[in-house]
Amino acid sequence: MPEVDVVINGRGYRIACEAGQEARLGDLAGQVDDRIRELVSALGNVGDDRLLVMASLLIADELADAAAALSAEGARAEAREAAVAEEIETFARRVEGVADALEGP
Repeated sequence: MPEVDVVINGRGYRIACEAGQEARLGDLAGQVDDRIRELVSALGNVGDDRLLVMASLLIADELADAAAALSAEGARAEAREAAVAEEIETFARRVEGVADALEGP
């Protein structure tokens, strides 16, 4: 299993990952490091443990917001699909009415 050296808040960590995921792990570590740097700028260095917990909570909050937005978009898509299905049913009834009228009594 490959390992990647990452640096977060100036500290190096060796992290194992699946083959082919090395670059992604490096990118993700960079995003975490960016978050930590933002927190350090705002709060000062309040300790690695606290910084990592705070960064994790911020990232989890963003993930929850993204999941909620995706769920809302899914609900809107379902509503659009239901409206289209209703229109198709209405059209089908009209076509059947025309077909019945053409067949006559």
